[in-house]
Amino acid sequence: MPKAYVFTRNGGPEAEALIEVERPVPGAGQVLVAVRAAGVNPVDWKLRNGFRRPGDSGERAFPAFMGSEVSGVVEEVGEGAEGFALGDEVFGQPVVGGYSEYALLTTGFTAQKPAGLSFTDAATLPVAGATAYDGVRQLDLPAGATVLVTGAGGGVGVAAVQIARALGLRVVGVASEAKKDLVESLGAVHVPSGAGWTARVPGAVDGVYDLVGGTVLTEAATLLSDRTKLVTAGGSPDAAQEAGGARVVRVRTSARLAEVADLFVGGGLDPHVTQTFPLDRAGEALRTVEEGHARGKIVIVPTENAG
Repeated sequence: MPKAYVFTRNGGPEAEALIEVERPVPGAGQVLVAVRAAGVNPVDWKLRNGFRRPGDSGERAFPAFMGSEVSGVVEEVGEGAEGFALGDEVFGQPVVGGYSEYALLTTGFTAQKPAGLSFTDAATLPVAGATAYDGVRQLDLPAGATVLVTGAGGGVGVAAVQIARALGLRVVGVASEAKKDLVESLGAVHVPSGAGWTARVPGAVDGVYDLVGGTVLTEAATLLSDRTKLVTAGGSPDAAQEAGGARVVRVRTSARLAEVADLFVGGGLDPHVTQTFPLDRAGEALRTVEEGHARGKIVIVPTENAG
């Protein structure tokens, strides 16, 4: 039987387990994908802790799959899943699966993987890459403007800095001192995070893309004369509103995924996958992200489908 990394109840790392599961069967408008790579994101451990996405309702069924973005090869096509065929190389956000050997994806939020994009890199785009792109586009800053990105050394931050640069923006990236070289290698001005960080920001900023939330979001808002030019993927909708800004509005379509992939391939952008882990070490991969030690993106590569 295929394997999947799941959480068996809400709680901490002790609630996680690698188990055998039934191979999923695609329903209408779905494709079954043999997972080649799965991106690791903060939302994964937050969901395990009990976080509910906006619009989530009802009781969560356990065991619950972990993982929110995958790439792989189409193994089965459900009824009405137009535009996809057996053997297609694709990426998207799973409705079943994630850190697993097989996953179900809906055709509405799945895209063909460009030949110039590896499975590992493609697995970083449905959540990290697309969230970065959605936020930068939402700010709608003119070329030459300055955008400040908090959490610039993480998976979404690395993508946001590069996308902003590709769109002609000057970028100031807030991250730990340990991530200074990474942030500067992306073409951003590095500002060390920590107490008093706003005083270290050089000059005025025209927009803020917050990926941290909490007090960092509140402090970042003080740097803007126009707080409508603040978006956050790190803070709650209420916190965003209190700060005068807004949550990032996700565009969950296949066309948006294709647009992001084309930008990375055509623009030579790099998701900066710094570590990969086999499925039986998924917990270790998640701890790296959960404890804030990740530089760039962490990806799980199920060994069964890695060939």
